[in-house]
Amino acid sequence: MTDLHVTVDGRDLEAVWTDDAPETRAALEDALPVAGEATRWGDELYFDLALDVPLENASAVVPEGSIAYWPAGGKLCLFWGPTPASEDSEPRAAAPVTVIARVTDTEPLADLEDGARVRLERTDV
Repeated sequence: MTDLHVTVDGRDLEAVWTDDAPETRAALEDALPVAGEATRWGDELYFDLALDVPLENASAVVPEGSIAYWPAGGKLCLFWGPTPASEDSEPRAAAPVTVIARVTDTEPLADLEDGARVRLERTDV
């Protein structure tokens, strides 16, 4: 089993995989490690990542801390609060995404800026 480790601008975050998107999870696991300079959109960071998978169990509204993949745009996204597309305080993507993991503590993400460096890697146990 592969655990997921996330680093955002030097902040180490624990993440847990979800069971809702096995094809997308497998594609991301095969691609690890991945990294990119992220764009901030509200309380979301996203960066370019090309995975050859369709949407799985797609939703625009996602749980706080979601790590999601947007196949149409080729982006990996991290949500921790409202975005410009949100209604109230929910995290909401601009278009449906596939949630594949969640960070367990979003507090360290509150003051991030555009251009934050995001890295996801394996932690084999």
